[in-house]
Amino acid sequence: FSLLQKNVLNRRRWASREELRLAIVSWIERTYHRRRRQRALGRLTPIEYEKLLQAAHAA
Repeated sequence: FSLLQKNVLNRRRWASREELRLAIVSWIERTYHRRRRQRALGRLTPIEYEKLLQAAHAA
């Protein structure tokens, strides 16, 4: 959260919540690339990991 705070929230004043929301989403998508393999997820991409979780919850 501190990186988000420093890199997005504290950069400037936001005119609207929607503008801030879009900035946060863009920052997250750039920083935590959804197709990059993540060590914390067992070398799976976030998309692959989410599919496994959904399958486990459906069973």
